[in-house]
This record gives sequence, C-alpha cells and structure tokens, in this order.
Amino acid sequence: MTSEAYAQSLVRLAAARTPGVWLTRNNVGVLPHPDNGRPVRFGLANESAAQNAALKSADLIGWRTVLITPVMVGQRVAVFLSREVKAPGWAYRGTDRERAQAAWRDLVRAAGGDAEFTTGEFE
Repeated sequence: MTSEAYAQSLVRLAAARTPGVWLTRNNVGVLPHPDNGRPVRFGLANESAAQNAALKSADLIGWRTVLITPVMVGQRVAVFLSREVKAPGWAYRGTDRERAQAAWRDLVRAAGGDAEFTTGEFE
C-alpha cells in the first residue's frame, strides 16, 4: 500500500471515473533491436540520452476534454495531462531525476497543459 505502483493504480482509477479524462502509461526506456542490437528509444522526450537526462516525461499522460466559451462556443478541446507518480510519503529532494521530471512538468504547464507530481491523488 506504499508503493509507486499502488499510487499509480489509485490515480488511474480516479482518472477513469472523471468525465472527459483519458490517461495511459508512458513507458520510457531503451532496448536493443532484436535484429541488429542497435538501441531503440521509446517514450516521450527520449530521443537521446542527453534529452532524457534533462527532461523526463511523466509516468501517465493523456488529456482532459474541456468546453471552450464564448469565442469557440460549443467546441471541445483536449488539454494535455501529465502525472508523475511517486510512492505515498514521497517528498521532493531535488535529485537529478526529480529536477528532470520537474522540467517536464514546467514545460507542459508553460504550454497550457496540466502537469503534476502525485502520490496517488487525481484532480
């Protein structure tokens, strides 16, 4: 009940009950190609080792549908959602990894998205 996986389950369940919200897992990493052994990078903001060191995309990504008024009356848009999940009781310590995760959060927020660290809550 105190693991990151448990906290992520709580977030995903709460998001699934929230109208207009869709979240999915964003796996990030590098694996060797089975045919030639060359590294294949996957996940958001992981085009190079240098990029991944500076900017670590969140565990969960998706969108929240919102209705725009009055200029775009009746039109719906998707606001990008990003949640970096941490184990319950976690506190920011400013490690290299946490700073790179905060850089992603700040980038998403600067573009108008909704990005947060969470220990199991979803709003």
